[in-house]
Amino acid sequence: MGQKIEIIREEITLSKLREFLHQPFTDMVKFVADVNRGVMALGGEMHADAEEILLNDGSSQADLWGGNLYPDRGFEQKIQFESLINIRPSQQNNSLDIKDQGVRARVREIVRRLIEL
Repeated sequence: MGQKIEIIREEITLSKLREFLHQPFTDMVKFVADVNRGVMALGGEMHADAEEILLNDGSSQADLWGGNLYPDRGFEQKIQFESLINIRPSQQNNSLDIKDQGVRARVREIVRRLIEL
């Protein structure tokens, strides 16, 4: 886990988000959002790395949902809600994609509050 991963608790700028590019992806930054605590972790090669950081910070597994941010895309295409950590049959999510519209809306809200997109 050599890539930069950081817990975001307060709003950051788009230029700060871009600091996570090339670590290792050139156009995308992975994120994991805690829908209960309203924080997120940015960076890393795998969502599971950011997930582990949040778990160690006091998050609960059931509250963590992953996705990808594309800083240089148009506003509606900046957020992608796909991650292996989202596959949760116990929470009726059998897909990489976040299917529950309430969870998806909460993740979007956290991203918009914490990152100046």
